Formats: sequence, C-alpha cells, structure tokens
Amino acid sequence: MLRRSLENRDAQTRQLQDAVTNVEKHFGELCQIFAAYVRKTARLRDKADLLVNEINVYASTETPNLKQGLKNFADEFAKLQDYRQAEVERLEAKVVEPLKAYGTIVKMKRDDLKATLTARNREAKQLTQLERTRQRNPSDRHVIDFEEFSEKRRNRNPYPLC
Repeated sequence: MLRRSLENRDAQTRQLQDAVTNVEKHFGELCQIFAAYVRKTARLRDKADLLVNEINVYASTETPNLKQGLKNFADEFAKLQDYRQAEVERLEAKVVEPLKAYGTIVKMKRDDLKATLTARNREAKQLTQLERTRQRNPSDRHVIDFEEFSEKRRNRNPYPLC
C-alpha cells in the first residue's frame, strides 16, 4: 500500500515537473515574441512621428490651401500615432510584464519540486531501511515499532506541493 502511495506521488511529481518545464519553455518564448512585437510597433510609431514632422515641414513651404490640407492630414495622422502609443503601453503593461513575472514563479516552483524530490527520496530510503530492519529482525518488535512510529511522524506532510 505504501508503494502504491509512493507511485502516485511519483506520478504527481512527474506531472508537475512536466507542467513547469512546459510553462518555462512556452511562456519564455511568448514573452520574447510579444516584446519584439511591442518594439516593432514602437518603431513604427517613431517612423510615423518622423513622417508627421516632415509633412509639417513640407506644408510650411506650400500655398495656403495645400498648407492647410497638409497640416490637417498631419494632425490626423499624429492622432493615429497617439493610439499606437497607447497600444504599445497597454501591451507592455498587460501582456509583457505579466509574462515576465512567470519567470520568477517558475523558478520558485522548480525549487519546490526539488524540495519535494529530496523529501520523497529520503522517505523511500527510510522505507527501504524499515523493510531491511523487518527482514533482519522480524522478532524484534521494539525496533520495528519505533521505526514505524518514526516513519508515520515524518509522513505527516513530507511533500509541500501535494
């Protein structure tokens, strides 16, 4: 029965390890791609600002009607870039930053898994030692009872994740 319980814990631990590795791989990739997208969008906004400035410079050299039309066009185009700036800020705050936070979370979970594996290995070693004690001295109930009591006391919460 204890073996079956250990096997279930092993399966849970493997499942958690796989999940942490999967998140670590994919969220890192997503974070890099979103950050690149935000940088490209910001560069596009910067180029559009240059375009607006150049349109204004050109408008200052033209006739009054064309000047007014170019200024209006430049103003409307600048308003579009304000929306692009808001998009950049929103993506940075709502997407990239939360994805970055997962790096720390994944490291903490990996440390928790290491602690769990260490505890599980220690428990398996103690169970093996208890079995050896039972096989060597089946009539020595005092030692076996003490080992079983110690094992039960350690098993109260050996796995912080389970």
